[in-house]
Amino acid sequence: MKKKKIISIDVSAGKYSTIVDEIISLAASSTSSYTCVANVHMLVEAYNDPLFATVVNDASIVTSDGMPLAWCFKLLYNVNQDRVAGMDLLPDLIKICCKKDIPIFVYGGTSPMLQRSAEFFRKNFPTLKVAGMYSPPFRPLTPQEDLDVIDMINSSGAGLVFVALGCPKQEKWMASMQGKINASMIGIGGALPVFVGMQKRAPVWMQKTSLEWLYRLGQEPKRLFKRYFVTNTTMILLLIKELYLNRKKVSV
Repeated sequence: MKKKKIISIDVSAGKYSTIVDEIISLAASSTSSYTCVANVHMLVEAYNDPLFATVVNDASIVTSDGMPLAWCFKLLYNVNQDRVAGMDLLPDLIKICCKKDIPIFVYGGTSPMLQRSAEFFRKNFPTLKVAGMYSPPFRPLTPQEDLDVIDMINSSGAGLVFVALGCPKQEKWMASMQGKINASMIGIGGALPVFVGMQKRAPVWMQKTSLEWLYRLGQEPKRLFKRYFVTNTTMILLLIKELYLNRKKVSV
């Protein structure tokens, strides 16, 4: 899948439906791969950490989760790019996995969240094959625990692994598991608790106007204030710099 450089990361270009089809194709063939659902936070993390940028850029697919990234396609390349948000991908991928009989695995999140998710899946998606769920401890796993996780997921027969560890932990974990886990992995961050009804999503008008972050800030102000203030400001400055450099190249 073609990608375009958006400041510090290479983001997949294409229609929403095309990207969904590609993820499903990787899952159906149990191809060891991973998808990063990129937003402003991930872009800034990658800008500040070249090693993390490599992790993101090595992904098979990098989606434009936030509207700012979709807008960057227009500003930098004059390309109209669909927003491919984790909040939309998760339910759509679940529905297709039901139809195509692709088993899923959920890795990450708390035990109560996974229990709620299991109940939600049973009630709303009775034909969905949930190959397994695992809430890892909040510490680095030992080498043996890593091997146990790999064996657990591979023996489950899962084709698609939803990874809910948060950025940048989930992206680093997926990169470390590529070639070891025989499935397609996708980092979904905080999409799962919203999907199963533990948290609310922003109204559609806020999603379309790139204000979903503001809604989330209202839900978790203490945890998210510093992140959003720093990353959003940094993103604006980086974009201005990129636009200036591009204009300078054209003038030369």
